Amino acid sequence: MNNENQKLNPDELEQLIADASEQIEDFDPFEELTRVTAERDNYLDQLQRSIAEFANFRRRTDTERTQLRETAAKGLLEQIVPVLDDFERAISVMPSEADSSWSQGIVNIQRKLAGVLEKAGVVQIESLWQPFDPAFHEAVATDPGSSGSHVVEVYQNGYRLGSQLLRPAMVKVGDPPAA
Repeated sequence: MNNENQKLNPDELEQLIADASEQIEDFDPFEELTRVTAERDNYLDQLQRSIAEFANFRRRTDTERTQLRETAAKGLLEQIVPVLDDFERAISVMPSEADSSWSQGIVNIQRKLAGVLEKAGVVQIESLWQPFDPAFHEAVATDPGSSGSHVVEVYQNGYRLGSQLLRPAMVKVGDPPAA
């Protein structure tokens, strides 16, 4: 292109006008509109895909974070559950003539510990008279001559943390209860 200070000679001016006329003649507004619409649709599709991918990423990250918390807490909670068992055993064999304020203190400590575990998401597995499920029960005894299809006695409670098993219940199996 010529500098602003320079004037176009007639041949250059004529060539510029010819080029511009050719471009105007070749211009089709409907074709341009179709091209721009297709480009817009492509960008919109890319945006929608990105939004969906981000939503899936966020959902997957939240799920992984929850599972990580459960896994991290599982080790500690597995160590605390036996302490709750000890309190329950102590309460079950507590002599009736024991100091009532001391006995009530032990019961209160057991309740507080059970509450802490409950807030952490630990759930006791209901076992008594339930069908035997090896995923949640560990059979350590069987009623002689029975089918062994139901839990008839619980020796040690089992616990879950969310969807993970902390500890199976130690149970005795036998026949289902009579109706």
